[in-house]
Amino acid sequence: MEKFRSVINGTDTFGGRLFDWMVLLLIVIAIVEFSIETLPDLSSQTTALLGKIELVITILFTIEYLLRVIASEKKLSYIFSFYGIIDLVAILPFYLSFGVDLRSVRAFRLFRLIRLFKLTRYSDAMERFRRAIAIAREEIILFLIVAMILIYLSAVGIYYFEHEVQPQKFASIFHSLWWATTSLTTVGYGDAFPITVGGKIFTFFVLMVGLGVIAVPPGLIATALSEARLDEEK
Repeated sequence: MEKFRSVINGTDTFGGRLFDWMVLLLIVIAIVEFSIETLPDLSSQTTALLGKIELVITILFTIEYLLRVIASEKKLSYIFSFYGIIDLVAILPFYLSFGVDLRSVRAFRLFRLIRLFKLTRYSDAMERFRRAIAIAREEIILFLIVAMILIYLSAVGIYYFEHEVQPQKFASIFHSLWWATTSLTTVGYGDAFPITVGGKIFTFFVLMVGLGVIAVPPGLIATALSEARLDEEK
């Protein structure tokens, strides 16, 4: 049983490394297959072939999931862990489509992209990044709350400055949220912009705040990554 676990969960043996490379290859094939599906004017033969590839990939991912459950000493811990949930969600959309009009579960099929997150299992850097997010989760949540408040206040401000002169673009606070989001993130698509003096001055301050806002997450993550690396070294 220990040898079986070393192949499924470990990378110290040839079998373990071969198993990991096979899963990585499956993930790449799944991503390519998912992308090809979006091409227009696919022939019926190609569509059928893609369906068969998806079937094989899903079966193999299902086998992988079951093997990991069997190889886990604490099975429930794996099932409800980050990787366990990712592995399960990666195969669920296929089984949900059985007996149902595929158009009604199109949104669920997008969950197949969750397979990308399976790549994090095979990268020390991605694992370190995941731990960094966990370390800084409280600060990140606080930042998101503050960012949402700033976006809302910006939308309110620009609405009162621009609504009367641009009633179509700034019809309500909800319409103004798009402008607030693009301005605070300093993207500025140019589809909505102030034309009043007060609106321009207000926008200047919003942009200054936005420059500070976008600088916060990198700092939080960089600090957390340093802590995660120090923990590894210890």
